[in-house]
Amino acid sequence: MNQISRRVQLVDGVAKVTGALQFTADLNVEELLYSALVLSPRPHARVAHVDVTSALAVEGVHAVFWHENTPQHHYNSSIWFAGQEALADERMFPPVVRHIGDRVAAVVADTEEIARHAGRLISVEYVDLPAIFDPEAALAHAGPVMRDDGIPAFMNPVAEESFTHGDLDAGFAAADLMVETRVTTPRSHHCAIEPHACIAKPEPDGRILILSPCQSVFAVQAVVVQALGVRQDKIRVVKTPIGGSFGGKAEPILDPLCAFFAQMLGRPVMIRYDRHETFIATRTRSSVTGWMRIGLSSDGRILARETETLVDIGSYCTGGNYLPSSMLQRLVRLYDVPAERYRGRAVYTNTVPAGAFRGYGSPQIHTVAEITLDIAARRLGMDPVAIRLRNLVSPGAIEPWQGLDVGNARGRECLMRGADAFGWKARRQPGAGRGRWRRGVGVASATHINGCYPGFHEETTATLRLLPDGRAELVCALHDLGCGADTTLAQIAGETLGLRASDIAIVPADTDSCPYDLGTRASRMTYICGEAIRRAGIALAEAIRTAAVLELNTEVRGLRLEGGAVRRPDGSGLALSDLAARLGARGEELPAATEIYRAQANPGSYAAHFAEVEVDRLTGRVRVTDYLAAHDVGRAINPMLVEGQIHGGIQIGIGYALYEDVAIDPVTGRMRGDSFSRYTLANASEMPPMRVLLIEEGEPTGPFGAKAVGEIATVPVAAAVVNAVNNALGTELTDLPLSPERILASVG
Repeated sequence: MNQISRRVQLVDGVAKVTGALQFTADLNVEELLYSALVLSPRPHARVAHVDVTSALAVEGVHAVFWHENTPQHHYNSSIWFAGQEALADERMFPPVVRHIGDRVAAVVADTEEIARHAGRLISVEYVDLPAIFDPEAALAHAGPVMRDDGIPAFMNPVAEESFTHGDLDAGFAAADLMVETRVTTPRSHHCAIEPHACIAKPEPDGRILILSPCQSVFAVQAVVVQALGVRQDKIRVVKTPIGGSFGGKAEPILDPLCAFFAQMLGRPVMIRYDRHETFIATRTRSSVTGWMRIGLSSDGRILARETETLVDIGSYCTGGNYLPSSMLQRLVRLYDVPAERYRGRAVYTNTVPAGAFRGYGSPQIHTVAEITLDIAARRLGMDPVAIRLRNLVSPGAIEPWQGLDVGNARGRECLMRGADAFGWKARRQPGAGRGRWRRGVGVASATHINGCYPGFHEETTATLRLLPDGRAELVCALHDLGCGADTTLAQIAGETLGLRASDIAIVPADTDSCPYDLGTRASRMTYICGEAIRRAGIALAEAIRTAAVLELNTEVRGLRLEGGAVRRPDGSGLALSDLAARLGARGEELPAATEIYRAQANPGSYAAHFAEVEVDRLTGRVRVTDYLAAHDVGRAINPMLVEGQIHGGIQIGIGYALYEDVAIDPVTGRMRGDSFSRYTLANASEMPPMRVLLIEEGEPTGPFGAKAVGEIATVPVAAAVVNAVNNALGTELTDLPLSPERILASVG
């Protein structure tokens, strides 16, 4: 192997650390105007009157927009492609605001400072309406989500999913132990380094070009088309570098506004949120309340399981209607449960909208299930690792909901090898320590998907062509979110062509030049896009060998690509740059290949995480002191990047377990954690030593045997940490985050 399984540095790493890479807000665009938004201070109110007189009088102000002079089309910011059916309940500027931070008006001016100053001069009269902040209370606000005239009614539930498998009554009747839990998980914020930003500018042909740090250029195009009511060919979208997303930039929030302003004013327009605005006016992870009842035999076999989830999706649907089914999909892939019943509901509240966030339902449902299973293990007197080994699915298992093969599932290997490397048996002592300090260890297993098969147009088109300088150009709708996906995919291409990753020139995703693709979501980049690129690389390699036959006076079957050259069996050959020059001199087109890859499977990625914690019974503070993550990745294309993904996932998960919560005030609806001074993250000082163990048993349907790691890296973390705390204190804590107040209340 030339590039695969190698710790190759990021192809854009030097540009990032030197500041040469330009993010959206860094771009120098001629005649650029700036927009600033006026956001609602009310959780639910009718916008009775907007007085923009003083704002328009400010020198340098070009326009003010609000609900009366902007498109009234309803749209859904989570759609992935044109024509996708989804509950359309958003507007650019709604006449009724539905959360603190909802959009009321916008000023466009010569500078951002002028725009923000003028925005403060806009006078808005509100008529307050009843507000709902609690998801359980929201269930009483029941009715159809759409009125007869097609207008959104904002009634509940927004979405519901039910599933039954096997004989639940018989399973519970045969159980030796019944365990029931109620687990709550918080709303958390993405905290990407780069706040939300967008630029839109008119093009000479009458189209609007959108420069967006997005996760899918085609999703941006679809949403903007729906919001503006224009033809698809009127909107072009180009991806700009992303300074982190974690799902927070999966939905186009600013893009429809930016495009409309540019269209109306005939000038380029930028909108960029500050940190406070990014907190209150973008997206969060959905909070979830989960109820689980499991029946087990005395030897730890799960005989029956019943789960109910209530998902708070906030004030607009976005992609929240998929969460109940998404959580079910993840739930049934981990353990072999003969009898299962699930019911999931998503509800509106008058709070900031929820959206995609690393794992999309997996962290929530696994936290519910893994905490419950740990409590069951304790009550049975079983080792938590043993009870999981008793129930984990085996390779080739068929999950019961969609009937999909889970692939080469190596969850057992993750548990066994992880427990051995962690020293689980020696370290597991309930409530170790004395006085105010207690130590404990915890474990959690998890699974996640690899793409969107069997639905949502799960295919990718990749084109590779030889360049005159001997490198190769890759055209594919790729969206690197800052995690190194471009590097991984360049390694796959390089491996097939005998080139280095740095020799692959990746063309930025552009709706004009790239065939349709879903974008970076659902852990699909390596598994789906990587396989399309691998196939295109094999096809291009064959085309290059064929083109080199005349130059090297030999047969195709004896040629190989290696070290940037076409080589004979004896090692002699011709550099690709020389081959390209000779072909060009004869007026021949340089070799190229295009492959369309349609997914045929959706295997599971698996993991087992082990945490050690120290709990201060006096202050209620928890410190994670050691951590090991064992991951079934099929094959690590770039072990360094895989480990980095897992390290980042652990950081997010520790924050989810112990600190992070935007904390919506139950009386006012105001977000308490609305800035970095009020929102607590797991910073470097809170992070433990981390070890990563990669289980590389290969996935037959993945490129070079690889499968996903990006989202699953954060899925089991919170449950492992909570289980460690419960082991340390002898408690059964189930409400996240485990704040000092909750710890102190549990120890009395």
